[in-house]
Amino acid sequence: MKVEVHFRLPDNSVRKVEATCGLSLMEAGKQAGVPGIIGDCGGGAMCATCHVYVDLDWQDRAGEPEATESLMLQLTEEQRDNSRLSCQITVEEELDGLVVEVPKEHI
Repeated sequence: MKVEVHFRLPDNSVRKVEATCGLSLMEAGKQAGVPGIIGDCGGGAMCATCHVYVDLDWQDRAGEPEATESLMLQLTEEQRDNSRLSCQITVEEELDGLVVEVPKEHI
């Protein structure tokens, strides 16, 4: 099954991505060529090059970061309360329509 995910870029344009359920949000973004979704560590929560801001309306459904992810997020230049590593968000049916913002630090 696929769901639609919206990546808002720093120039306020939006990339709509058909994401396969079961993949990480990072994998879906990379497959679609979304600028700023780099994923240098391959999804191990070890680099923060897939950092995104989860739209406030979606925070509950996207979940909270776990300890390792929280530590890595502290190293980002533009951490916010809604910061997540997209490699740690699994695309699921309930995330259909998810909106995330790509920080300008990766563009």
